[in-house]
Amino acid sequence: MTLWKPDPTFYPSPRDAAEAPPEKLAYVAAFDRSAQRPDALAVLDTDPGSPSYGTVVGWTDLPYTGDELHHFGWNACSSALCPYAPHPHVERRYLIVPGLRSSRIYVYDTKDRVSPELVKVIEAEELGKRAGYSRPHTVHCGPEGLYVSALGGYGDDGPGGIAILDHNSFDVLGRWEVDRGPQYLAYDFWWHINHDVLITSEWGTPSMIEDGVVGELLLGRKYGHKLHFWDLRKRKHVQEVDLGDQHQMALELRPAHDPTKTYGFAGVVVSVEDLSASVWLWHRDDRHGDGSRWAAQKVITIPAEPASPDDLPDVLKPFGAVPPLVTDIDLSVDDQRLYVSCWGTGELKQYDVSDPFKPVEIGSVRLGGIVRRQAHPAAPDERLAGGPQMVEVSRDGRRVYVTNSLYGAWDDQFYPDGVGAWMAKIDADSFTLDERFFPHGDDFRGLRPHQTRLQGGDASSDSYCYP
Repeated sequence: MTLWKPDPTFYPSPRDAAEAPPEKLAYVAAFDRSAQRPDALAVLDTDPGSPSYGTVVGWTDLPYTGDELHHFGWNACSSALCPYAPHPHVERRYLIVPGLRSSRIYVYDTKDRVSPELVKVIEAEELGKRAGYSRPHTVHCGPEGLYVSALGGYGDDGPGGIAILDHNSFDVLGRWEVDRGPQYLAYDFWWHINHDVLITSEWGTPSMIEDGVVGELLLGRKYGHKLHFWDLRKRKHVQEVDLGDQHQMALELRPAHDPTKTYGFAGVVVSVEDLSASVWLWHRDDRHGDGSRWAAQKVITIPAEPASPDDLPDVLKPFGAVPPLVTDIDLSVDDQRLYVSCWGTGELKQYDVSDPFKPVEIGSVRLGGIVRRQAHPAAPDERLAGGPQMVEVSRDGRRVYVTNSLYGAWDDQFYPDGVGAWMAKIDADSFTLDERFFPHGDDFRGLRPHQTRLQGGDASSDSYCYP
């Protein structure tokens, strides 16, 4: 695992990363909703010059059942080059893969092989006893170790928070937070690494999400709707920003990659007032001259689309409309383009965010959707369920990958006739679908694809310390 020279996939700046060579493989987490078969890591060929382009070329089954793979990440990334916490001789080699339902964390080796090989299993008990958490969710490689967010407590429903794993041994070191303040709900996290600021978002505790969206909790405005700001070095909560309790489920966070900037985007799933979805910008609060406080403002609103109740699943029939359900966003490495997935309406939107306070929609692709069931041009007669959900952008910003499954319980609620399984690739410049890249159906062996990680890194895997 130790190299004489820094890993060539590490880049000191986002400018350098944007000039990286194209990825040739994509790793996709796929899960069995019935929990009767093991989940798996599927490996896709993303090299257009390859005879197997667009197909599954590697496959690794997990050793157990019932994990429900969701989000996962690399063991190391460009943050290893940061001068105050350097780890320049580790390599981007291992995938850290949490089971959202089992609370296990798996470590897979990808070096010199197509199908990843299991090298370590962190059992739920180790995570719980050493860090006090369960339901691991998001993985980021960062200063001092591997950060893993968790939705629940160990033996308790909450609070959720962040656990730290050792870079080398992958042992659980403990809980990250020294002073969590009022924070209780957890989901995503990211940071402004040069400014010693960490940001967390909110979804719900395990009991709140276990069986899907609970109407009483949603209409009662009980799901997460706040952003939390922390001192990264002191591991201390410093500020809470409430987006308003009508804005339910503040999920994905995407900070600017430029380490001199202190802004980022947060996606909100739904407003209980009109079923719209939204994207918010967090930034320094100019009303405080010392820059110590933070503010957030809504910069994108996506309205619901009217629909006949006859075409809607039971959970939506009373509303007569399809909510966009923004469940993922991704920001290109050059900070110029923001991608927003509308899983309910079946749409991926592209925004120019060169002025982050004034995003401008410049592209849209339709696939699937609760009502539309828009087909892919590679299979024009096949009505697709699901919609663009997890989004991943290549380091050079030219390719966008999407998968269609969100979370087992949500899949079943919003697509009760079956969510299917598919993955698509979009050319970022023309914003059109690649007709040669459409693995779907049996390609995923009956499993549902969720998050994608790209060989060598991608737009949501690395943070940088130099502009």
